[in-house]
Amino acid sequence: MTDHQRRTLVWCGLAALLSALDGSVLFLALPAIGTEFHAKLPSLANLGSVVALGAVGALPLGLLADRRGRRLLIAAGTAGFGLADLASAVAPNLGWLAALRVVAVVFETAVAEAALILVVEAMPASHRGLGSGAIAVAGGLGAGIATVAYPLVAPHWRLLYLVGAVALPVALLTWRRLPESEVWEQARSLPALAWRGPWVRRLVLVAAAALLGAVLFEPAGLLLPFFASRELHLGPAAISAVVLGASLLGGVTYVVGGVLTDRLGRRRLGVALALASSLAGGAAFVGGAGLFVGGNLAFGALASAVAPVFSAWFAELFPTRVRVTAEMLDVVAGALGGVAGLQLATLLAAHVGLGHAIALETLVAVPGALILVLLPETGGHELDG
Repeated sequence: MTDHQRRTLVWCGLAALLSALDGSVLFLALPAIGTEFHAKLPSLANLGSVVALGAVGALPLGLLADRRGRRLLIAAGTAGFGLADLASAVAPNLGWLAALRVVAVVFETAVAEAALILVVEAMPASHRGLGSGAIAVAGGLGAGIATVAYPLVAPHWRLLYLVGAVALPVALLTWRRLPESEVWEQARSLPALAWRGPWVRRLVLVAAAALLGAVLFEPAGLLLPFFASRELHLGPAAISAVVLGASLLGGVTYVVGGVLTDRLGRRRLGVALALASSLAGGAAFVGGAGLFVGGNLAFGALASAVAPVFSAWFAELFPTRVRVTAEMLDVVAGALGGVAGLQLATLLAAHVGLGHAIALETLVAVPGALILVLLPETGGHELDG
């Protein structure tokens, strides 16, 4: 590994870690936030919907990264969500918290996706999956830190947002030490791409898959602590243990998925893992505590394994000049699907209960996984300018 690649992995990994840590707090603290602000399920689902829409705001930042470089966005975005965290720690009500978390999600999303693209562009073709897996592990580590820390301070969720102060010096160091993408440097002088051709068709398919999958994954993730505490009567420590177990298992499968995709390719492996993770995610909500634990462990392992497959695959599908923009459009589609999933879960919960409502959304996620068979295999291909 060259010094350029090593520095890229270190600083992009740190940015991904802080971004994931930042994004995990709301998910873990949702029951405590609901209690403090006297919010019930519809209000919390609306909070999740509004926050998920923050990903839409990351789209212009993706355009900026394709025009001005990856490093600028990663450094500035890290400072942005750090400041939003500090403000979240003193939010006086649910409305203010929602607004601040929207701002944070804009920067979290931009940083996570730009860091991932920068690593994929820096790694040789035979190790892009492994590089993507390394960034996914860093993100999982960030989520794991929040998961371990929250039971120690629960229900005082505001304390975790104060950790956002760490992002400010890291942003400065990232700007000074993170190397720019050489692939982007070579492609920056090429003319802009027209919005037509094979890459646009691929983008439509990727976005459709993301939208349909998020109908299940967003409520299954965001409402997991609420479901576990209100319907299964599990405490913060037990919920964190389940999340931590899934995260630790996922840390292993991140690497396994990255290694496998570099050896076996993208399409067949990606579709199989996406389909299996959808089924496991829905199954976690249809029974008691045992199925909840087993389903979430399986879901964490499978969803983590598919992450580096998708990261390498989707980056190879699009030209360098629109790569971050395409990644952001994929995230935006997922955010819209997540909003639809949260609202659908709320409506269905009144009739069949929250657990079965989330499980029914598997019927939407499965076609999302199957759509991916229409994409070409790209494993080991050179990146297009």
